[in-house]
Amino acid sequence: MKLFLRYLKSRRGVLLLFAAFFLILAVSFALYHLPAEAVLYPAALCAVLGLIVLTLDFLRVRRRHRVLSELQEMEAALPEARAIEADDYREIILQLREMNRELRTKAEAGRSAMVDYYTLWVHQIKTPIAAMRLRLQEEDSELSRSLLSDLGRIERYVSMVLTYLRLEEGATDYVIRETDLDSILRPVLRQFAGEFISRKLKLDYTPAETKVLTDEKWLAFVAEQVLSNALKYTREGTISVYLEAPATLCIRDTGIGIAPEDLPRVFERNYTGLAGRADMRASGIGLNLCKRVCDSLGHGISIQSVPDQGTTVRIDLGTRKLAMD
Repeated sequence: MKLFLRYLKSRRGVLLLFAAFFLILAVSFALYHLPAEAVLYPAALCAVLGLIVLTLDFLRVRRRHRVLSELQEMEAALPEARAIEADDYREIILQLREMNRELRTKAEAGRSAMVDYYTLWVHQIKTPIAAMRLRLQEEDSELSRSLLSDLGRIERYVSMVLTYLRLEEGATDYVIRETDLDSILRPVLRQFAGEFISRKLKLDYTPAETKVLTDEKWLAFVAEQVLSNALKYTREGTISVYLEAPATLCIRDTGIGIAPEDLPRVFERNYTGLAGRADMRASGIGLNLCKRVCDSLGHGISIQSVPDQGTTVRIDLGTRKLAMD
């Protein structure tokens, strides 16, 4: 019906012209005092003929409309033109389609080259980082502990870059299996041990003692990013890691919290919020990556926060349909 109304609107000029012709004939016959049947009968014949032509024209338009609607895929074949103007438009569309195809090819090639370069860079930078860590572990001093903490942040930033590249390329290297949650969390917590000690923050870790269906590597990345944020915005107090029944991992801190107006947008890419703008190190990417990873793993992630009281991140590890399915 909507298409039919659009069609009538496009043909209103012809319909008005036909009505004008009928009105002229009716007025002329009336002026000459001729019988009304003399104009009504031919007008009715013309109306029937016009209705038939209008119906056939509408069917033709509807058929072409369906074909043109399929062209939104940018791959379907263009219908043959039946007029000079339509043929000109068809040639323009074909040229634009070819230009678009060339631009997409160049963009994909450029993107592929960029991803290859940064992937290579990430793997190469890991070698000097590992070498520096080995050298710093040979001595135990305040300076070495501080440098190890900074080196840990560098490693997390490198891991974030690699995760971003994998997600942008549509990573499918998920290995979903039943895994002991504590075996994932303990190595992550160990990474931050030096930072907890140097900043005199308390870690309250309650072993989960449960198994979850997940990917160890990707879930470890999420936990790492959440803990990194908790440490970044907690000046004093405690960071708690525990499990809520039945299978929700909770990471709670006593940090500066998140403003209520920022909470609905914390998972948006590049959104840093008030706290992030105050901290020049904030990129607005970490939580976005966590959300995307959780979505791919079939996990839920949510945040509750009160300014100046702290933040709680909940990761629902219950079994759900995976995004890659």
